[in-house]
Amino acid sequence: MRLGNFLAGIAVGVIGTYAIQKLKPSYISSDQALKLVKQEMKKQGPIDGSWIHMEPETYVRNNITYRVYKGGISRVNDNNPEQLEFVVNAENGTIIDVQTSL
Repeated sequence: MRLGNFLAGIAVGVIGTYAIQKLKPSYISSDQALKLVKQEMKKQGPIDGSWIHMEPETYVRNNITYRVYKGGISRVNDNNPEQLEFVVNAENGTIIDVQTSL
């Protein structure tokens, strides 16, 4: 094997790996997303519990498609238990929706 062919193979491998990394969407971790949601929700009062789905899923709102994490927060509001469900953008942690669960 000639050195030129060997180096060309390495270069193609490096460039291919770089391209794949750039094409693959990058998401924040579900733990990071939950932490961001909890920070925001704590501004409205203490939180008793929380959960989040670990895998991002597709979510459509107003004809816009997002990759999101879904989760929930539980707390007591005016001595009444409250359950909130949230949808958070998996790319940047922006809260897209919060609803009271029944």
